[in-house]
Amino acid sequence: MSDRPRLLYLITEDWYFRLHWIGLARAARDAGFEVLLAMRVQEHGLEISGQGFKLFPINLLRRSVNPIREFLAVIELARLYRAEKPDLVYHVAVKPILYGSLAARLAGIPSVINVFAGLGYTYTSDEWKARLFRLLLKFGLNAACNSSGSIAVFQNEEDQAQLVRDHAVRRSHTRVIRGTGVDTDRFRPTSEESGDPVILLPCRMLWDKGVGEFLEAARLVKRQKPRVRFVLVGRCDEENPASIQSVQLHRWQEEGAIEWWGHRSDMPAVLGHAAVVVLPSYREGLPVSLLEAAACGKPIVATDVPGCRDVVRHRVNGLLVPPKNATALAEAIAVLLENPGLRNELGRRGRDIVVKEFSSTLVTRQTLALYDELLHRGAQDS
Repeated sequence: MSDRPRLLYLITEDWYFRLHWIGLARAARDAGFEVLLAMRVQEHGLEISGQGFKLFPINLLRRSVNPIREFLAVIELARLYRAEKPDLVYHVAVKPILYGSLAARLAGIPSVINVFAGLGYTYTSDEWKARLFRLLLKFGLNAACNSSGSIAVFQNEEDQAQLVRDHAVRRSHTRVIRGTGVDTDRFRPTSEESGDPVILLPCRMLWDKGVGEFLEAARLVKRQKPRVRFVLVGRCDEENPASIQSVQLHRWQEEGAIEWWGHRSDMPAVLGHAAVVVLPSYREGLPVSLLEAAACGKPIVATDVPGCRDVVRHRVNGLLVPPKNATALAEAIAVLLENPGLRNELGRRGRDIVVKEFSSTLVTRQTLALYDELLHRGAQDS
């Protein structure tokens, strides 16, 4: 057994880990941790395990509600935790938080970090299922997040305040760390714009990301500016209840209102083609797509909702519009299309904000300090 502290990340999907969390895991590895990963492996197992991590494929499904499957998922995690004996576990998103925290208690794991990467469908939908789940979630999180060795990490203060207000977590057991940061060397301003202007929405293809409003805004803007291109970039996410089916995206593309480029791994180049980047989301934790856009010096139009307004300061580095309002979205896009000087100024300020407040170096330092704090506390308590 290694003498290095053992850190286990529990994340639902390998593609999600690779997209947002692999940089943090590398930093922990380089800081002296033995890094273990538990996730559903579909696409990137060989690539991930080839980076010096110990990878454990698990069967946890985000959308499953089968009670037998869910019970077995908790047992699977508890067995893994008992066998590997991590000193610290790091759970990302609600289901891993609930199941992982229960497994950690069963296995006697001393230190737990529960990361809320946004509150998602549960807090953006008014459907009865979402309202019921919010009620149940309050009790589940209260049990999961309030043990002496547990810290709940939020990506913005509004999500933190929401769950404290709901009595799901105690403020004394919470921290705010702004995501995983942005590699400002990889994401940097370029001059790749050419031809017809591109309005870019980079996100998973979900209704609550504002894809419907983006479509309506495209139709409105194209009435006056038919050569403007509205581009969606991102994968479908069938496990999410707000998912948009690929057949629907292809219909819109055939109509000529939007283009759908699917998932892209070359996002710095994709962002380089954009005149404006938008995110009309209903709620976010801390939107990586907007941070990357700002790091690339792009002006932003986003909704005035939690998460988005942590990145976008109105008329400083972008424009904020009301959520679920396609007309306001279209008007803001038109303002930026007609004012290239304003676009450049907003983009320049956005780059400055990201470098000063959201760089991966800064955020990683804060996260590693929290790891060390919990390990030190656990050593004192043992």
